[in-house]
Amino acid sequence: MTFAKYAIKIGQNRFPAPKKLLAFLLIGSLFLGGCGRNKALKRIRKSGAITVITRNNAHCYYTYRGQDMGFEYDLAEAFAGFLGVQLKVKVSESWDQLLPSVGEEAGEVAAASITITPPRSKLANFSIGYLPVQQMVITHKQNTEIKRIGDLEGKTVHVRRGTSYEERLRTLKQKGLNIMIKLHDDVPTEDLIQGVAEGKIEVTIADSNVAFLNRRYFPDIRIAFPIEKPQSLGWAVKKGERALLNKINKFFETIKKDGTFNDIYNRYYAYVETFDHLDIKKFQERIETRLPRYEKTIKKAAELYGFDWRLIAALIYQESQFSPWARSFSGVKGLMQLTLPTAQEMGIENRLNPQQSITGGVKYLKKLHDLYDKSPEPDRTLVALAAYNVGKGHILDARRLASKMNLDPNKWTSLEKTLPLLKNRRYYKKSRFGYCRGSEPVFHVRNILTYYDILKRGAIQYTAKDQ
Repeated sequence: MTFAKYAIKIGQNRFPAPKKLLAFLLIGSLFLGGCGRNKALKRIRKSGAITVITRNNAHCYYTYRGQDMGFEYDLAEAFAGFLGVQLKVKVSESWDQLLPSVGEEAGEVAAASITITPPRSKLANFSIGYLPVQQMVITHKQNTEIKRIGDLEGKTVHVRRGTSYEERLRTLKQKGLNIMIKLHDDVPTEDLIQGVAEGKIEVTIADSNVAFLNRRYFPDIRIAFPIEKPQSLGWAVKKGERALLNKINKFFETIKKDGTFNDIYNRYYAYVETFDHLDIKKFQERIETRLPRYEKTIKKAAELYGFDWRLIAALIYQESQFSPWARSFSGVKGLMQLTLPTAQEMGIENRLNPQQSITGGVKYLKKLHDLYDKSPEPDRTLVALAAYNVGKGHILDARRLASKMNLDPNKWTSLEKTLPLLKNRRYYKKSRFGYCRGSEPVFHVRNILTYYDILKRGAIQYTAKDQ
């Protein structure tokens, strides 16, 4: 018996005559919908690979030192692992093509820091939100006139075409706010923020995560105020692909619980809310005026001991601000602020000699790095940087305390919690190495990561190449 005949028979047996057609259509739609819902997920499992569509920018996907990375890329890689398949990446040529292409030959999932909005939800089905964001007004720090939405009256606001920013600005305009919306075709939000910092444009809009991160690179901007209630970023699938969407939602729920999401988030957005305008301006000035004197030596030492030279440069700036004559009250000296016993251990004769200080300091960092081989990267490097500041003994105490508190002693996020506790007698009296100014290594690592991120930015490659 065919499906149509079977449906009609059900209609004849159970429904009055006027409802035959309605019953047939209802059952037919359920049948056809059920066939379509699992199409993408079945295709992924059969092929052993998932294709994710993203964008080639600072928040989604890029290449650094020959390695593919990016916030969305790392999430996508984790999702592929969650499904037990390989990851393939395709870069959308424009934002306008991103959602319409999902589910076709381009790929099964769009993962590109997409804000979930009602108009976009008509084009695709969205996952649960995985990162809360809010649209913020960006002006120059010297612009003190724009303090609230009403102050945008008569202003020209620059945004990329097709964004949630454009949607919100048009809504405000419909409500009576007299603003001019200047649309840019597929121009990265970062470029518009740079335009504000350089005084080329007066106002732009950016999601809070984008705004806070770019404030590091362009410290002359001011994040003024929000123009929209909090929203969320989500992944998109083709309409009707409920099975795949359910897997995505389960994935985000899982990585939020087990800490994977926080690990990935911190790789790209760690401490973005912390900002010291004068410090960042001074750093950017000194990487132009002081860093070039030592760059060759830094690169040589970093290569010798297997570190990214930009990380070493960030460490040196944190220690001495690139001053070879730097001294502290505790007796440490030179570019890398080594103690006398450490310098002697590393074979350094003169701590004030830049080449000796850099080579010996990187050698010592490598020795610390080797101690924490049970920590995965980047935790291993972060713990080593903290030990460089506060000493191996206090790190050992912090790790032991982490274990007692049911925290993973190999994770930097655990030591961020336990190190500051060692300045309290309740904790340090039970520790092997006693009192510790435990907040200092936390700020030490935090600052290094900020400087490192700024230095990395110039070496990031945005090569829109399918993988």
